[in-house]
Amino acid sequence: MPGDVAGVILNGVSDDDAARSRLKTDLPRLMRRAAMMNRAIFWAVVASIAATILVIVAFLTAFFQLQHERGVAIFFMISRGAFTISLVDFAREVRIALSEFDHYA
Repeated sequence: MPGDVAGVILNGVSDDDAARSRLKTDLPRLMRRAAMMNRAIFWAVVASIAATILVIVAFLTAFFQLQHERGVAIFFMISRGAFTISLVDFAREVRIALSEFDHYA
């Protein structure tokens, strides 16, 4: 895994090497950012799948002239909820990305 390789390389950096020792201290923050991005992408995919199911249910029930308001409303709420979670995770990651820790001299 790429993270394991980075950990091995960074563990080989001595604490006396000031230019590279900051990389070791930054690794947990970068791992947290990666986890947030993964969660944001996951929830965006869930939202997209729910929106797709919403359209399919809406068309199928309309075609067969069935009551569909509740089913469509449920999939709409699931889609918007998942999308909101995705945006919150993404916003948190962006906030960390723009922090002062990324601006080394």
